[in-house]
Amino acid sequence: MTAPPSMPRPDRPRRADRADAPHPGAGAGSGVSDRGAQGGGGVDPLRYATAYHAPVLAAETVHSLVTDTAGLYVDGTLGGGGHSAALLDALGPNALVVGIDRDPEAIATARERLAEAERAGRFLALQGEFADVDGLLGRNDLGPRHGRPAQGVLLDLGVSSHQIDADARGFAFSADGPLDMRMSGRGETAAELVARLDADDLADVIYAYGEERRSRRIARAIKEARPETTTALADAVRSASPTRDETKTLARVFQALRIAVNGELDQLEAALPAALGVLGRGGRLAVIAYHSLEDRRAKQFLRTGTFSRDVPKDLYGNPLTPWKAVTRKPVTAGEAEVEQNPRSRSARLRVAEKAADIGSPPMQPSDL
Repeated sequence: MTAPPSMPRPDRPRRADRADAPHPGAGAGSGVSDRGAQGGGGVDPLRYATAYHAPVLAAETVHSLVTDTAGLYVDGTLGGGGHSAALLDALGPNALVVGIDRDPEAIATARERLAEAERAGRFLALQGEFADVDGLLGRNDLGPRHGRPAQGVLLDLGVSSHQIDADARGFAFSADGPLDMRMSGRGETAAELVARLDADDLADVIYAYGEERRSRRIARAIKEARPETTTALADAVRSASPTRDETKTLARVFQALRIAVNGELDQLEAALPAALGVLGRGGRLAVIAYHSLEDRRAKQFLRTGTFSRDVPKDLYGNPLTPWKAVTRKPVTAGEAEVEQNPRSRSARLRVAEKAADIGSPPMQPSDL
């Protein structure tokens, strides 16, 4: 998708609303602990890892998502197919897992890995954006309009290990490569974005999507450097940052540009309602977020069904939400998983169950 010629300035984040702020206690009967128990009840956290990617919180995700072993499940961020493989192991022969990804390389990798399940009619890989999940499923005679709603949907919002480690993709500041950062391989690159934006707009992107306080100084340094490689960008950022904060600052700036290039937050705000739309009553949505910008949106939507803080209520004050909480606190990786896969440290899993269709009678307080 080609980037628009100009970018509206994103809202600056409210710093008090952090992903690691205190949450209410876990709901009774959720079946999911607040912290993954050594990768999920003693299961090897890297059981489904490959050289392409190590899926995060795989055991905890499957445990909280699967309620019907013959149902339709959608892995909306297929990646290397690790979560899909874990789902297939937990499901019966009549179940179907549909994997969606906009990265053609991910689609090819997952299809190769899950070829046996694909031949058996238990796995289907579809290239596209998850916001179009209803259309993608519908074109394959699946989804609510075809009498087969999803029983579970997973959105793992992280960048795959392969994308980070592939120098040519330009996601990492630890290696030299073209300043690309496109997940789909189409549209405007990070280098082109940096060249197009003026210093003020670039600073707004870095502040809003990276939550970096030195955004204006850094943006000026980047504009002066005109970087076309990850090394050149990293050098520009270092020149405007104190040494003690160098790594965190680099991570924030690279995150901000990646989010802007791929429209990740816009995609998320389209994907969550789309997931709600394809779930049947009693179906579950699991979201794994890695930074506060994602997690705030997931938390709000899984509580209220909206991104607004003004939650609609009926005449009796009951919240008009389509969700019932499965996890009342975010589930995080256990010590064993973090030790084996440090990238899992920031992951937060939230799960909710579709309790009502839009327009159906409101949930009662006892349902929350």
